Amino acid sequence: MDPAERLRIKDFALEDRPREKLLLKGVGSLSDAELLAILVSSGTPQETVLQLSQRILSSVSNNLSELGKLSVKELMEFNGIGIAKAVTITAAMELARRKSVSQPVERNLIQCSRDAYRIFYPVLCDLQHEELWIALTNAAGKVIEKVKISQGGTAGTAADMRQILKPAVHTLCSGIILCHNHPSGNVQPSPEDDMLTSNLAKAAKLMNVKLLDHIVMYDETYYSYADEGRI
Repeated sequence: MDPAERLRIKDFALEDRPREKLLLKGVGSLSDAELLAILVSSGTPQETVLQLSQRILSSVSNNLSELGKLSVKELMEFNGIGIAKAVTITAAMELARRKSVSQPVERNLIQCSRDAYRIFYPVLCDLQHEELWIALTNAAGKVIEKVKISQGGTAGTAADMRQILKPAVHTLCSGIILCHNHPSGNVQPSPEDDMLTSNLAKAAKLMNVKLLDHIVMYDETYYSYADEGRI
């Protein structure tokens, strides 16, 4: 085939371009060659970036472990791979190696109100103003993420339902634990706290997410809606 007649990457259907395919279908939908093509970024006048990536993989029998053994100098022997691309590939292979030996992050497990209180205590215990936080949990009760929703004065803070539910949707969590502090020292919930708890429980339920608890805390004391049977 005449090099001028070769299919260029921009001539591919949109969903078949590696970057666009990743965004549309997820990283798991890409082949090894397509993932490598994203790192290589561009081809040559003689071949597309995907063809160049396939050629590199073919040289190591399509074995990623063997690809990771190639030095920067060896990668630069491929036409179309300069020092910048070779370094990018080498760095990506090293990250993959380090990931394989890294220990997974141990997530906090929430089994009771005391567990929830302990998670929020470090960020809320000494504040002289109110803050509203949420903890998002998976189906096993482990914390996926802890998010600060709002900050107010000594007598209250805003609670926007959309700001609470947005991270819940983003993380695909199973449960939400709400927590805020009362700088006054009185941990009894206010009517506004009751309304927020009720409204959030209803809104979360529509998304198959459960409001597990609402903790109102001050220093070493706290009030739990779950413990009081109010959720």
